[in-house]
Amino acid sequence: MWYLEVFVADPSYQNDKPLTYSSSQRVEPGTAVTVPLRQKNRLGLVVSLVPKPRFAVKPILQALPRPLPLPLIKLHDWMKDYYPAPSGTITQLFVPGLPSAKPYPNDPISRTETTMPPLTPEQRNVLDAIKSPGLYLLHGDTGSGKTRIYLELARQNFQKGRSSIILTPEIGLTSQLTRDFQSLLGERVVTMHSGLSELARRQRWQWLLEQTDPVVVIGARSAIFSPLANVGLIVVDESHETAYKQDQAPYYHVAPVAAKLASLHNASLLLGSATPLVSDYFVAGAKGRPILRMSQTAAGGARQEIVPLIVDIKDRQQFKHSPYLSQTLIDLMAERLKKHEQILLFLNRRGTARVVFCEKCGWQASCPECNLPLVYHHDQYIVRCHTCSFKAPTPASCPACRSAGVVFKSVGTKAIADEAQRLFPEAKVMRFDTDNKKNERLETNYTAVHAGEVDIIVGTQTLAKGLDLPMLGLVGVVIADTGLYFPDFSAQERTYQLLTQVIGRVGRGHRQGNAVIQTYTPHSPLLKAILSKNWSTFYNSELEERRRFLFPPFCYMLKLTCKRASSQSSQKAATQLAAKLAGTYPNIKIEGPAPAFHEQVQNKFAWQIVVKSRNRTTLTSILRQLPSGWSYDIDPMNLL
Repeated sequence: MWYLEVFVADPSYQNDKPLTYSSSQRVEPGTAVTVPLRQKNRLGLVVSLVPKPRFAVKPILQALPRPLPLPLIKLHDWMKDYYPAPSGTITQLFVPGLPSAKPYPNDPISRTETTMPPLTPEQRNVLDAIKSPGLYLLHGDTGSGKTRIYLELARQNFQKGRSSIILTPEIGLTSQLTRDFQSLLGERVVTMHSGLSELARRQRWQWLLEQTDPVVVIGARSAIFSPLANVGLIVVDESHETAYKQDQAPYYHVAPVAAKLASLHNASLLLGSATPLVSDYFVAGAKGRPILRMSQTAAGGARQEIVPLIVDIKDRQQFKHSPYLSQTLIDLMAERLKKHEQILLFLNRRGTARVVFCEKCGWQASCPECNLPLVYHHDQYIVRCHTCSFKAPTPASCPACRSAGVVFKSVGTKAIADEAQRLFPEAKVMRFDTDNKKNERLETNYTAVHAGEVDIIVGTQTLAKGLDLPMLGLVGVVIADTGLYFPDFSAQERTYQLLTQVIGRVGRGHRQGNAVIQTYTPHSPLLKAILSKNWSTFYNSELEERRRFLFPPFCYMLKLTCKRASSQSSQKAATQLAAKLAGTYPNIKIEGPAPAFHEQVQNKFAWQIVVKSRNRTTLTSILRQLPSGWSYDIDPMNLL
């Protein structure tokens, strides 16, 4: 009889210690097994063999024939320290569910001889620079051909017998990438993401575990945990995207996890983006990691510099025929539709409710301590910072131009789609956002969108990420400023990224294109940096701002939140914990307590504390001693 220590892969298992089971046959560490737990069968991961215990144990029910690859087992151990969380939630990332008896229906894909476009001089330079394992930051402008780099590197590794993991921030983008890679490598390309059925994910996971020949896995965030034995390349495409951060325990971010996995496999990791994260850029420079630059358009057509037309939303003469779409935008839409070209209308869905904002001059109330937007509380008629708890009376008039201030509220994508259909009743309009049903999602309709069968595309962030639409002739940004009105340190960076990315959907060498940006602040320095494609100006300005107010990359952060039946009890608990942490850890900086951005959720009132430290280990130590009833987010990408 053999005895095994097993981490159970289920969120209900909160213990940090493994459970002991027995087996009539030897089971190697790293093997996924089915075990009984509380009258139910659960999947688990064997971590060690142990002597016979003094207490009675239950036998395992089933074991997969092959253990997980050793690098993945080591990654599991690393995750427990780097992202402290109940072991059940961490182990669940590595084993997706009970084994399936049905084999993966790996239908053969007819692999046609694909003629790849010739490499540009910039692409050759990048490929020449990636000759040894390590982390590389690929700063490539939109349309410069980053995907061509990924394809070439995957093919090189494939020829060496090594697998690749290609990550994309949105499930909707997997269709485009899968098509490109399958045309080159055929049926050895597998898609893995949460949009698949549970059965399909289990079947593919088991199939990958059994492979000895190289495979390319394409997927969203969770695909990083695919059970591949010999990985030579990991790509995090659109690496700036917040979708790479999991918003529940263990709150991991793909980039650090991918860096650790690449190190364990002795593989290359490529972080690709037209708008890299400020923190990634700073760390790469500080640690001497290669920053590879591409700025030339890679498509066959002539390079086109897009000079967007700027429409001042405060000019109400522009909005006589529509409350949302300016006459400039409407006229260009009509022109493009006559040419049978596509139009993309982009709206940053993260609205701006409760923000004090002057509609006449663009002034906005900001916190003097954090330089973050203040949030309006109508019940108390005050403005408050949700990071440090600064508060002040709501100004009766704009301090900049003396006009009356307003509370600005954003419009939704459905209203924009309805307005586009009203103005152009003959056009086919489709809306893509997180409210779509399965048959309405971008990945389901990608072929029709790519072929130009949809005339007007309306949507949010999904449409700004990596899409290559040959029929696209016009991009319209409905409100460019919405992201700036959030009380968060990453608001400027996120706005720069989104606007740069969405403008980059046109002018990619397919056809002449236009862009229209509707904004309340047409002369803002941020908008000037976006229009001039001046990354260094934006980067240096943003870096100095974060240095001044102590935000990443100059510190690590931990957001702690408690929810109670009343605001007073939540505030009291937050105040007590803040005082305790300040007394225990003298080198940390505590912001707050302050009400959470979403103050009331399911009849509970939430207050939060933001802890900053130059030592990340200090923050993980705090997590391990966190009182019950508290939730957390370590390394948050925003403080909302």
